[in-house]
Amino acid sequence: MFETVLVANRGEIARRIIRSVQRLGLRAVAVYSEADEALPFVREADEAVLIGPAAPALSYRNVDAVIEAARQTGAQAVHPGYGFLAEDPRFAAKVEQSGLVWVGPSPDSIEQMGDKIRARNLVAAAGVPVSRGTERPVADLAAALAAATGIGFPLMVKASAGGGGMGMSVAADEDGLRTEFEKVQGFAARMFGDASVLLERFYPRVRHVEVQILGLADGRVVALGERDCSVQRRNQKLVEESPSPAVGPELRLRMVDAAVRAGEAVGYRNAGTVECLLDTETGEFVFLEMNTRLQVEHPVTEMVLGIDIVEQQLRIAAKSPVSFDPDALSPTGHAIELRINAEDPTRFLPGPGTITVWEEPAGEGVRVDAGYAAGTTVTPHYDSLMAKLIVHGIDRDQALERARTAVASFRVEGPKCNLPFFAELLAHPEFVSGTYDTGLVARMRS
Repeated sequence: MFETVLVANRGEIARRIIRSVQRLGLRAVAVYSEADEALPFVREADEAVLIGPAAPALSYRNVDAVIEAARQTGAQAVHPGYGFLAEDPRFAAKVEQSGLVWVGPSPDSIEQMGDKIRARNLVAAAGVPVSRGTERPVADLAAALAAATGIGFPLMVKASAGGGGMGMSVAADEDGLRTEFEKVQGFAARMFGDASVLLERFYPRVRHVEVQILGLADGRVVALGERDCSVQRRNQKLVEESPSPAVGPELRLRMVDAAVRAGEAVGYRNAGTVECLLDTETGEFVFLEMNTRLQVEHPVTEMVLGIDIVEQQLRIAAKSPVSFDPDALSPTGHAIELRINAEDPTRFLPGPGTITVWEEPAGEGVRVDAGYAAGTTVTPHYDSLMAKLIVHGIDRDQALERARTAVASFRVEGPKCNLPFFAELLAHPEFVSGTYDTGLVARMRS
C-alpha cells in the first residue's frame, strides 16, 4: 500500500475520502482553490496545497497544477472523487505517466465508457439489454429524422459525451426533434468539445436503477447490489435508496448479471456504476450508461453492506485484496440518501451564501457527509451540493421514519436549502408507497 494519497477534489467527497485514507493510516493531501480555503476538508487533510483561483478550469480541472501538487507533497497515489477530472482519460493517463497510482479504472475503460454510443455498442455485444437507438453518431438533422422512423417517438436526444444529466432532451415528434437536435448538438459542442449526438427510445414512465460494481485486483468483477435513483429534478438525482422498492429477487439477479457483463466487457478495475432504466409497465430494463468513478450515492450501498467503498478502491489500486469476501455479501436493512443542496425547495434554483447556522442531525442509523460548516460560504463557482444525509433502518419503514426525524432536526441558515422539499417528499404517498418513478418531482411541482 502506498503511504500518501492526493485527493483531487473538494467539499464533501474530498472530506469523505480523506477520512478513509487516514483511517487506513495513510497521509491525505488536499488541493484547494482560493474560494475553498476555509472549508473543512482543507484543515482536516494532513497537508493542503493551493492550486489556483476559484474557476474550476484554473484549479480543480488544472491537470498540471494537480500533478505538481502531488510531486511537491510526495504523494504516490491520486484519488479523483467524482466530477472535475474523475472521468477524464487524459488525466488518468497523465497520472500514471507521472509515476503515480491512479485510484480508478484504466484510462482505456474511462474512454470507452465515456462515449455513450461506444459504451452502448460494447455492452450490447456482451449481452446487456439496450433500448432501440442509433449505433453511431447522428451526423445531421436529416439523418436524425431518418433514424427516428425506425426508433419511434418519443425520443431521447443525448450528447454522446455528456454526463450528470446534462445534454439530454426529449422530442415528442418530428417538429420537436428539429428543435431539440440542434439544441443538444450545440450544447454538446460547447460543454464537452464533442458535438456527437445519439437517439434512443424515450420511456415516459421509468425508474432509474443502477448497480454498483467493483473490478478487483485479481481480475474479477463483482456487484454490490442496486440503488434506486428515480427521484430527480432536471434529470439530476436528489434521492437514492438501496435496495430498490421496485426490484425483486429475479430481476435483481438479471440486473446484477448485466452489470457484471458490462464491466467485464472492458476489463473493468476499481469502482464503477452501471445505470439502467427500468420500465415500470413491463418490468424490463435497458442499459443507460456506465459511470467510471465513485458515485455521489455510494453511501447507501456502504450502509446496507457494512463496507467502505473508498477503502476498497485504495486496496484495488494497490493491487491488494479487498477487505470483504466477495462471495459472501449479505445486505442488511434499507438505506436512503438525501442530497442537501443550496437551492430553493420549489424551483431548485441555486442560492449560494454564507452559512450562519449548521446543525447536523445525529442518532442511530444516521450519517451526514458534509462539505461545509457554520461560517463557511457556498459560492456560485461549484455544484450546489452541501451535504448528504444518509439513514439506515432494519427495513424501509424504519429508514423513512429516521429520515423524517433527521430532516426535521437538520438546520441550515444562510444560503437557500432544499430541506423543506425532503420533508414534503418523505410524507408524499407515492414516495412512501415505493411506487414512484422519475416523473415524481415534476408531478409534485405541477
